[in-house]
Amino acid sequence: MTVASVMTKNPFTVKDNDPVTDAQTILRREKIHRLPVLDHRGALIGIVSEKDLLYAAPSPATTLNVYEMSNLLSKLKVSTVMSKDLITVSSSTPVEDAARLLVDNNIGGLPVVDEGKLVGIVTESDLFRLLIDLFGTRHKGVRVTLRVPERPGELADATKAVADAGGNLIALGTFSGNDMSNAVIILKAEGIEKDRLIEVLEPLVIEVIDVREA
Repeated sequence: MTVASVMTKNPFTVKDNDPVTDAQTILRREKIHRLPVLDHRGALIGIVSEKDLLYAAPSPATTLNVYEMSNLLSKLKVSTVMSKDLITVSSSTPVEDAARLLVDNNIGGLPVVDEGKLVGIVTESDLFRLLIDLFGTRHKGVRVTLRVPERPGELADATKAVADAGGNLIALGTFSGNDMSNAVIILKAEGIEKDRLIEVLEPLVIEVIDVREA
């Protein structure tokens, strides 16, 4: 799956010479957390976040009154508070690579650029929604966490056992185990009772870590 599948297309933007109050208004109105910043030619040159705007606001301890604070902020331009060191992805970037960039750089969103043009933005919220879908969270079923031997065909054996028992696989994820000899599988199935699911899987695994109806 690529970024194109999860990104927000045609995102809200601001211009670099817009007052920060305009950016604040858009963020509040649209209930979003960051805005790509464009120059007068429409080229992407930065990104401004709620945190950037918070740092730009006067301290609560200021002696300025509300009118003076509003007047001050209205004169402050987005270009003075935006982040200029951009990290971007393309719409064809795999979603896991986008997630890695977010985590490794401790940021919450990535502008999506194709052929030099801003086409979208992908955020941590988009990836959380994808995680919900990948684990079939919105579908009822039996969710099982298993520790399995790290060997070829283990995953195929587990999924075949579920299918042969009449279960329908909703979600499947694989993760590193506690050493090189094993891995962890999270499996969710419908159309099969919890006890029956454990019965067909137990002979194939090292350990049933967790099982629940969800």
